[in-house]
Amino acid sequence: MTMTWLLLLCLILLFGGQRSSACPDLCSCKDGQVDCSGRSLTSTSIPTSFPSGTISLLLHDNLLTTIPNQLLDDLTSLRSISLHGNPWVCDCGILYLRSWISRRPSSLVSHPRVSCSSPPSLRGRMVEHLTEGEVLESCQYWYCDLALASVVALFVFVVVQAALLVALIIFLRRFETLSKEAKRTTEEGFTAGDAHRENDYEHLKDSSI
Repeated sequence: MTMTWLLLLCLILLFGGQRSSACPDLCSCKDGQVDCSGRSLTSTSIPTSFPSGTISLLLHDNLLTTIPNQLLDDLTSLRSISLHGNPWVCDCGILYLRSWISRRPSSLVSHPRVSCSSPPSLRGRMVEHLTEGEVLESCQYWYCDLALASVVALFVFVVVQAALLVALIIFLRRFETLSKEAKRTTEEGFTAGDAHRENDYEHLKDSSI
């Protein structure tokens, strides 16, 4: 059992190491440069990892609004990065990128214009110059939008449930009416049958006399 676990651990480390050194499918790699520029990458389609030996990383001219947390932390050999030309949304999601830029080594070369595209109050501001208070204030609007969307969804849900309840009540009343009509028709049928049999009996009785 111990040997099996050791073998499994070795395989995980082996394939993990291969993945960390592999070039992402949406990018091109050469001599330590990983070029992912102009690929219409979004914050959800951006590669989940880059080669551990990446020296230069090009992410400019995409559709990035945020950078996933910890994505850049393991790139210890990184010397140059380009992030301009992306529609950065400076709300809570920008905190990781802001923090990473602020603690970058002095040897790291970063292209300019890593600036906010939204919200309107922060448009044009450089991400690295944002204060934590400004970012958190922009998050409040996001929470308000989320709360409003939740209220609207709840209202729609209540309306749908009310409509279903009304439809059920109408159906039950209609079913009750139909049941009463069917019962009355059945009773009338039995009454008419009894009267018919009684008339036949009287007719036979009169005939026998």
